[in-house]
Amino acid sequence: MAAAAAASVPLVWSSPLGAQEKSTPKRRIFAGGGGLTASNNLLLMEYLLALTGKKDPVVCFLPTATGDSASTIVSWYELMNGLPCRPKHLRVFGSSQLMKEFGPRLLSADAIFVGPGSTLNTLALWRAQGVDLILRKAWEQGVILSGESAGLNCWFEQSVTDSRPERLTAMDGLGFLKGSVCPHYDSERERRPSYHKMLQAGELKDGIACDNWVGLLYEGEALTRVVASRPEKTAYRVRLVGGKVVEEAMTAEFLGKKP
Repeated sequence: MAAAAAASVPLVWSSPLGAQEKSTPKRRIFAGGGGLTASNNLLLMEYLLALTGKKDPVVCFLPTATGDSASTIVSWYELMNGLPCRPKHLRVFGSSQLMKEFGPRLLSADAIFVGPGSTLNTLALWRAQGVDLILRKAWEQGVILSGESAGLNCWFEQSVTDSRPERLTAMDGLGFLKGSVCPHYDSERERRPSYHKMLQAGELKDGIACDNWVGLLYEGEALTRVVASRPEKTAYRVRLVGGKVVEEAMTAEFLGKKP
């Protein structure tokens, strides 16, 4: 998504290279267009918790996209306290006298969740504070990176964002994942045509469009699974072919029980 052993060496023995490969942490990102934190449908959040492989994983919330608003943080705890996990949060805004080092908080988590809001402001502050570098280190060390909306956009090379006034625009992300991404593909009328226009104008690379209620699982840089908390929702591969935009609907695995 090693070189052959010598004949005299039993196959159950591991070469130094094999041992190194086995111990290499998985780099995983699980994020979606929206709906992951909807209190009436927590299938995607439960899926994220299951990915950690722990009974009570530490999940650290980054509410940077809403300016670390108190109401957003309160809502996070109200939601997550009902799930089998240990929720935490990390503020990046605010008085430096009240701040603690970002690294220990993020690197000790089992998963990091980035909430919706302004992708542009989020990335600007992360880069100014060095949070982007910590997040890459966390990803490389096996911490699952997650989020919705802005928390989907941020991981890609490029995205469609409403962070600027009056219209949707293209912007650069952290580039952990290749290509472009567009969230809310099903729920906001201007998302699909705007994404298509940006592709045709050369503002964006080929990429992925994601409905609300859909989660994308990346292992390394490969998309390995598409899951949905509503049966009619999915994601699309979107690319430019001969000057025309081509959409390819992917098969999403519904996480609930079909009626």
